[in-house]
Amino acid sequence: MNDMTPITTKPKDWETDQEVRWCPGCGDYAILKAVQRTMPELGARPENTVFVSGIGCSSRFPYYMETYGFHTIHGRAPAIATGVKLANPELDVWIITGDGDALSIGGNHTMHLLRRNLNCQVLLFNNEIYGLTKGQYSPTSRVGTRTPSTPLGSVDRPANPCAFALGSGARFVARGIDVHKNLVPVLKAAYAHQGAAFVEIFQNCIVYNDDVFAPFTEKAQAQGNQLWVEHGKPLLFAGGQKGLALDPERLTLKVVDVVDGDASGVVVHDQTNRGLAHMLVEMPFGPFPMALGVLYDDPAPTFDEAVVLQNAQASEGKRPDLQKLLSQGQTWMVDKAPHVI
Repeated sequence: MNDMTPITTKPKDWETDQEVRWCPGCGDYAILKAVQRTMPELGARPENTVFVSGIGCSSRFPYYMETYGFHTIHGRAPAIATGVKLANPELDVWIITGDGDALSIGGNHTMHLLRRNLNCQVLLFNNEIYGLTKGQYSPTSRVGTRTPSTPLGSVDRPANPCAFALGSGARFVARGIDVHKNLVPVLKAAYAHQGAAFVEIFQNCIVYNDDVFAPFTEKAQAQGNQLWVEHGKPLLFAGGQKGLALDPERLTLKVVDVVDGDASGVVVHDQTNRGLAHMLVEMPFGPFPMALGVLYDDPAPTFDEAVVLQNAQASEGKRPDLQKLLSQGQTWMVDKAPHVI
């Protein structure tokens, strides 16, 4: 995040003249609008902002943001974004990716970006399917998912994006839902974090994987199955009638009933507690609610700061001398042109 004086913008200032081309009803539309609404509230500057994407439906995103942008190649957005940030550390860098782009061919790049802790925001649109290439199963598709590439049902155990991020050393991990009003506060928190901020966004693919998240996103199911965490507040859901407590024997979380508003036995969310974050992201949905919001936020020194400092220290007291650089080592001089027969 830069230190320049914020300017006043409106959501419209972040929209391009490009026709937004996703399938009608796609969750990407809602995420795009949420980001465009968020940017003015951050005081961000369009000319100081870069969106970098890989390949997939989500990766069309840079075309629709009135900022600098790179639509790169499959899985390599983290590598390009790292180069952008190191070349100009003052830029606000956002990475837009999908579950297939970031966790299959791009898994290695995503891991290294998170462990290095580059100061940027990573928005992973998770629809549990390969939408752009017509509905094949992805690394996050559930066991039994029938697709053109798994006609008998997938037998793969799916990847858990937030567990992957924590295991890679991420210092900020959050979850949101494409159409939920709380997505904007999550994006704000990611931007405020100094370091790699990883946000998984559950995004509905209306064509190839419609309503896969309905059990916790449908209005009728939301209250009982969504747990929006807040630092310093008890882990309550179902209108405050249920909560999460620690099972002292197994050292795991368990669902408990909250009677007469007494939440004394319910765990209080501490977003700096990495162990608690692991438990929240790995809770099996069904017996447990879906944990949403800022699950982990514990800043650490960033990769780009370390590189800038190292370069400054290495060049301190030295004067650039290109001729000296070219002449060092083994050199020779050609006095005259060779004789040609």
